[in-house]
Amino acid sequence: MRSRLNLNGAEEEANIDMTPMLDVVFIMLIFFIVSTTFVRDEGVEINRPTATSGSEARSQGVIIAIDSQGQIWFDRAQLTLDELNNALLLQLAEKSDLSVLIKADLQTPTGDLITVLDKVKALGVVQVAVATQAP
Repeated sequence: MRSRLNLNGAEEEANIDMTPMLDVVFIMLIFFIVSTTFVRDEGVEINRPTATSGSEARSQGVIIAIDSQGQIWFDRAQLTLDELNNALLLQLAEKSDLSVLIKADLQTPTGDLITVLDKVKALGVVQVAVATQAP
């Protein structure tokens, strides 16, 4: 740092004020905390199968959970296949480019998963994903 001479001959050390930088850092910290999206909990305990490959998908659509007994859960409510059909039709009426994430338990019969997947595809939903655990 450079030093300066005062009128009385004493040297004065130049210093940098860190307060504005700290203000900016705290404002950025608050912004990132507030803008963070939080994970939605479906309320059903699902043990997802592990994938050996694939990519992470960010879903802003609806989540359908299928437990180990083959019961279908949508929006924290247990539904039949026909009730799921009606609920998805309501969602499609609100948002035509709906994305659906299906979370099936590891012990879910494959036929139940395929039935739900076929029902979703039959309604015209293009963005459908099946959730797995990371390898």
